[in-house]
Amino acid sequence: MKTIAKLLVVLLLAIAAFVAYNWLRDNRLPNFYGNAELFVDEGDGPDEVIESLKTQLTILSEKRLRKVFAQKEVASFIKPGHYLIGSSCTSVYVARMLNNGWQAPVRLTLAGSLRTKKEIARKISHQLQMDSLSVIRALDDEKLLAAYGVTPDNVFAAFFPASYDIYWTASLSDVLDRCKKASDAYWTDDNLVKAARVGLSRKEAVVLASIVKGESNYKPELPKIAGVYINRLNRGMLLQADPTVAYCYDYELKRILYRHLEFDSPYNTYKYPGLPPGPICVPDKEYLDAVLNPDYGGGNLFFCASKNLDGTHVFAKTAEAHGRNARAFQAALNNKI
Repeated sequence: MKTIAKLLVVLLLAIAAFVAYNWLRDNRLPNFYGNAELFVDEGDGPDEVIESLKTQLTILSEKRLRKVFAQKEVASFIKPGHYLIGSSCTSVYVARMLNNGWQAPVRLTLAGSLRTKKEIARKISHQLQMDSLSVIRALDDEKLLAAYGVTPDNVFAAFFPASYDIYWTASLSDVLDRCKKASDAYWTDDNLVKAARVGLSRKEAVVLASIVKGESNYKPELPKIAGVYINRLNRGMLLQADPTVAYCYDYELKRILYRHLEFDSPYNTYKYPGLPPGPICVPDKEYLDAVLNPDYGGGNLFFCASKNLDGTHVFAKTAEAHGRNARAFQAALNNKI
């Protein structure tokens, strides 16, 4: 009997050790070697997750991983998202990560050309789970946009170019919340005072910055371009900004001709005085800085592309001088052709 009892004790200890070892393997010991960036979309399940992991790292025991996924009912509870999995992760931790949506943020960069809703939608959909059509629909949602003080017609004012750490599954509201926070941070009391000094409200400064962005991407001359427009505003002159005409044609014109200047829209600054009712694109911080810190150039009222054809501009105080600059540019352009 004693021998049988001893055998039973040994057997129980062996079973306990086996159970403990299995528990340790699933809950405390890593089951991966390497690192993986996992994007789980709607409809994805354990099979898609495991196949994605296998292309990026080594799963030490796929069998045990599948067993844990089954035990934790990952197929039923998995949540879409962006997840990071490394060599320190256990099978149970990964299952819980997927079931609870413990995401790692991605970097959303809003920069470059943001002149149309399609460009904005494309930029966001390439970096987040939202598809372009969903973004465009949201950009036309009056109720949603009203919370940010904009409408579908002046939606550019709701965006602020920057890089944001945000969840891959974020909604457009989440993106706009981050933009609003960044915009509010930019508009310090000091910057509001600067805007007032040049005769602009916060909204007007954004509108003018969008026009300056439409004119040039050569940063050293941005304050001069801003100065020209502020000088014209102060004199009650039409801004006559070509980018506003391009905006009226959804930026589809390859070249702006005289007939295009007659387009009847409050955004056409060749026909209507003052600033247009909203921004014509999403201006970056450096364009806002240029508007708040303009270089008036001693009274510059005109500018045109340089005859050097290098993307820079020449400035003038009189229509006569501007005419000479424009003819020089045209001649250089004709010679190049």
